[in-house]
Parts: sequence; C-alpha cells; structure tokens
Amino acid sequence: MMAQSFITNLAAEWVTARYAPLLFVGLILSGIGTTSLFYLGLSTYRRRRSIRYLLLTVALGALVVRTVVGWGTALGVVPMALHHVLEHGLDCLIAATVLYLVFRSGPTQPAPTRDDK
Repeated sequence: MMAQSFITNLAAEWVTARYAPLLFVGLILSGIGTTSLFYLGLSTYRRRRSIRYLLLTVALGALVVRTVVGWGTALGVVPMALHHVLEHGLDCLIAATVLYLVFRSGPTQPAPTRDDK
C-alpha cells in the first residue's frame, strides 16, 4: 500500500491512482526492452559498420527516446500536447526508417520469369 501511494505521488495529475502502478510497470518494461534492443543494435552496427545497420540503430534509439518521453509525461515534466507531437514524430521516423531499410534490402536481381526457367 505504501508503494502504491509513493507511485501515485510521483505521477502527473492526469494519471489516476488506480492506473499509476500499471503505467509505471509498463514504462519500466518498455525501458528495459527498448534499451536492450538499442544496445543489441549498437553492437551489431559496431560489427558490421554499414549504413543500414546504423539506420537500424537510429530507429531503435528512437524507441528509447519514446520511452523517455513517456516517462517525462507520466511524471508531469513533458506536457501532453508536446508528448503527442514527439511520440507521433518518432513513430513516423521509425516507420520511415524501417520501410527504407526494407525497400533497400530487396532483391538485387530481377525475379526469374517463365522464360528464364
């Protein structure tokens, strides 16, 4: 009960006491997951040293930034309007980066036709 009171006191005024623990557990898990993925991507980039792996690492880093923005919003540091602009901007950056990487890693040779077989 004391932990829930502490968590509720940390939360921004828009966070209800009922959902504050769930929000913070989600943010903790998100932070662990996105940071782990970022370091894995960074490790892969350091091994491969290619622009594709760098871009993938940037996209994973943007996931970490999203989590930081989420923490800032939950703690009342980042206003909700700014939160939405930042989150959707980061979503766009991540999606565009991943789509670019998928597009660029397509087949390098044309697919065989019936006449080629």
